[in-house]
Amino acid sequence: MAQFLEFIGNHLVLSSLWLVAFGAIVFYHQRTGSKGVGPQQAVMLINRSDAIVVDVRDKKEFESGHIVDSIHIPLAKLDQRVTELKKYQDKPVIVVCKLGQHSGDAAKKIQAAGHEQVFKLSGGVTEWKAQSMPLIV
Repeated sequence: MAQFLEFIGNHLVLSSLWLVAFGAIVFYHQRTGSKGVGPQQAVMLINRSDAIVVDVRDKKEFESGHIVDSIHIPLAKLDQRVTELKKYQDKPVIVVCKLGQHSGDAAKKIQAAGHEQVFKLSGGVTEWKAQSMPLIV
């Protein structure tokens, strides 16, 4: 610990730059990232708030197993088909992808279309399966 403090004291500019860079990354993710929910929270949103699930995976992945009553809109076609979600404007939207990496981008596009409550499923369908949640094949 003493060496760490000595390093910071000797390299004040470098330490300050690391701190600023870390703060900028955290700020960026808070401003641009959508809210993530786990599988249990997603089930609660579906059951209590009548949330809809939008699956942005490819057709082949969607057909191999998807969440009950989910709406399939591939990420590549989301810009053209986002108007299909207008009738669900007052309901929460949960965006699902395979691993949770692409759902953040899709959630931003859906928010930009006017939806206020948009969440991404953290870990995607992979995490959903890992927690033994049901899928429709």
